[in-house]
Amino acid sequence: MIPIRYSKRTITDQEQIDQFLQVAKVGHLGLSNEIEPYILPLNFAWWNGCIYFHGADSGRKIEMINGNNRVCFSVCEEYGTIASPVPAHIDTAYMSVFISGTIERVSEPEEMRDAMQSMIDKYVPGYYSEPLPLQHVIKYRSSMGSTTAIFRITPTVLTAKGNPLSEEKQFYVGRKVEMDV
Repeated sequence: MIPIRYSKRTITDQEQIDQFLQVAKVGHLGLSNEIEPYILPLNFAWWNGCIYFHGADSGRKIEMINGNNRVCFSVCEEYGTIASPVPAHIDTAYMSVFISGTIERVSEPEEMRDAMQSMIDKYVPGYYSEPLPLQHVIKYRSSMGSTTAIFRITPTVLTAKGNPLSEEKQFYVGRKVEMDV
């Protein structure tokens, strides 16, 4: 594992990391083959210590996963800009998580349903009055006729870092350097 260079921003509190991954909306999946890398944004769920997402069961992503099951996954949320009278000290408030691990297609129907339910609960909480039926997951076809593939990324390395937002130093339109000196 390559350590985080700016170590004072390292986050090791697993509860904070879990909470962040449970609410962050978009992650970026990194794939690679012998020719090129490929990164794509995804909706996802952090469930049982793994990243889950779904998509079509064919295409470039699937070809690359089938060729190389080593992946990375990155999630970052930006919370604002931190102003400073010294131009080189302007900063960003954020939290990010980087995962390196292996990916596999989920084939067990109950795990598929539970992973999908986790995504539903995250993105549309309370919208459905009933839990997702197992048969829906098994029989669902997209408008293009493909089955839904559900994938699990099992982390081998997980690192997190962040820079908390300082309310008194947060930049806003209209703020001037003269207000800070």
